[in-house]
Amino acid sequence: MQEEAMTEHSPEPKRARETGMGLRALSRATWLCAMLASIMDGAETISFEKDVYPTLAKAGCASCHSSNGVANATRLQFPDEEPNPAEITGIGLSLRPLIDPAAPEKSLLAAKPTQRVPHAGGKRISPGSPEEGRLVAWARHLASLPEEKGARHAAPIRNAPNAALHRLTHTQYDNTVRDLLGDQTNPARQFPAEDYVNGFLTQVQGQSISPLLAEAYAEAAERIARNAVARGGAGIPNCAPGQTTCRDRFVRDFAARAFRRPPTASEVARLSTLFDQGGPALAIEAMLQSASFLYWSEPSLASTHKGYARASRLAYLLWNTAPDAALLTAAASGELDTAVGVEKHARRLLASPRAHHAVDEFIGQWMRFDRVIVLLKERRLFPRFNREVAQAMAEETRRLAAGLVWNNGNFMDFFRAGYSYLNADLAAVYGLPEPKEQFARVAYPAGSNRAGILGQGTFLAATSKPGETSPTSRGLFIRELFLCQHVPPPPPGVNGNLPPVTEAKPMTTRERLKVHLNNEACASCHNLIDPIGLGFEKFDAAGAPREKEKLTIPTFDRKKESQTVELDLLTAGSIAGIPNSNFETPADLGRILAETRQCQMCVVKQYFRYAMGRMETAADRPVLDAVFEDFRKSGFYFQELMISLVRRTEFPDPAAVTGGR
Repeated sequence: MQEEAMTEHSPEPKRARETGMGLRALSRATWLCAMLASIMDGAETISFEKDVYPTLAKAGCASCHSSNGVANATRLQFPDEEPNPAEITGIGLSLRPLIDPAAPEKSLLAAKPTQRVPHAGGKRISPGSPEEGRLVAWARHLASLPEEKGARHAAPIRNAPNAALHRLTHTQYDNTVRDLLGDQTNPARQFPAEDYVNGFLTQVQGQSISPLLAEAYAEAAERIARNAVARGGAGIPNCAPGQTTCRDRFVRDFAARAFRRPPTASEVARLSTLFDQGGPALAIEAMLQSASFLYWSEPSLASTHKGYARASRLAYLLWNTAPDAALLTAAASGELDTAVGVEKHARRLLASPRAHHAVDEFIGQWMRFDRVIVLLKERRLFPRFNREVAQAMAEETRRLAAGLVWNNGNFMDFFRAGYSYLNADLAAVYGLPEPKEQFARVAYPAGSNRAGILGQGTFLAATSKPGETSPTSRGLFIRELFLCQHVPPPPPGVNGNLPPVTEAKPMTTRERLKVHLNNEACASCHNLIDPIGLGFEKFDAAGAPREKEKLTIPTFDRKKESQTVELDLLTAGSIAGIPNSNFETPADLGRILAETRQCQMCVVKQYFRYAMGRMETAADRPVLDAVFEDFRKSGFYFQELMISLVRRTEFPDPAAVTGGR
């Protein structure tokens, strides 16, 4: 009966059944053709949009085969947003180079997702299924097309995202009221916490003003205005009642600085009325709650004040505070309407010490210092680790980045530098000699195996649990922050717990992680991240070196003490998708990342996301590619990356940029 059922529903061609030729007797290629014939029965063509694309989407291919997926370097690429029919057609035709015209049924399009050919993403489609048949059918269709049609086809590029209003981050708020009114109280520290979106606090989609934040703005504005008037200075006059000239001059001048643009006549009138009712304090309080103070807009959104909008963008990106008088004057004169003027002022801003604080802000958000400085470790296992050490780890990373940025070093040394900046406490945790000066630059001794950020606690300790390492977290950190590759979250309901450590069978973390690889639902992603993190197992959860993994096996017998076992470590690691990426130490991996285009481009992408307040899209690829080339040709000078990004996003027309240099 089972054989009859298989015969009845099998895609085996009728001729084969009539001749008594069983399915097992067919060659693999013949059977695939038979399956294709069944799928194509009565149809002249197969539709990529209706038949193949849904198959690939259901298999989860888009999670890796996208601009920020782990397979972003492959031919198969899905749009980052929901594709339209034209884009879907473009995807289908772009797969022509994956097809072997002589044997389309053996092409990678079907062989990879079925794991007939090794596939880093694991088995996504069952061999012998109708889904595989659809892929083979499309391969045969592409094989029948002229090669040029698929090779030269490209899906239409979408328009760039709409311009947006950018709310001041809490740090920008504090800096702005400091420069505007001399207020040094950092009022934003009392505001509700900001949300990290896409890894940063600058993202537009996370910058709405909640009722709680609006209330905090109101309370801060009242307090700041009252204190400013009491202190005097900052251009705040003591106008007598009826002195309209004094009042109007103050309102116009202060509003121009607070709004970063000339105020309109109606704004001046309203603020003058408030001044008459409650003096300068009430007018200042109103301005500090205005959307024109709390937000700044992109030049493309500003209708009559594009130069001023550009001045705000330059200042908040490169100084993390409001434009100074020179920048506002440049906006008024039209100097910022040219690429030459923008680059001139960008370089002027970078020459100021204020730019150092702005770069620190980017590095701190990218490396998530907010998590680092509150790290906790089990005191029994890591007695030297405390809050001061955690804060020193963040300072170590800040100084490494700052040294490269402001000394015009190759920024890719952020991953491979053979030195660091240590204080005594940090050196003790790392097992390194105490430096002669606090946070002095010191070379790593031979054999330390440390390099750049990969040898620092900001990475090693922050990606570990309180009591043990987490190779999965370490691998995920590198994929997402240093390669800009998004790894899909685990499927709902999957048990991510590792087997417990037992006295009968003590296992290293590497051995326990093999559980993930035995579960097909887990293996496709853990194969991408665990082998990276396992290369760091000679560094413990606090970032200290170790030669063996020390396990404490718990006991539930009060009369027995817990048993400690030491196991040998195997620290071979690799990065799927990057050729020749086998490594044994952080120093090895640092060199690989520094020389890998994916990592180099990721630095560009991370700064783009921070600067633009959003994720990159397909429309941004020409700009990103151009900025990357400028970055590369400069010798990976980070200041040149900053200048290039400003220039090419303010003036995306290549002719305008070239003409301005």
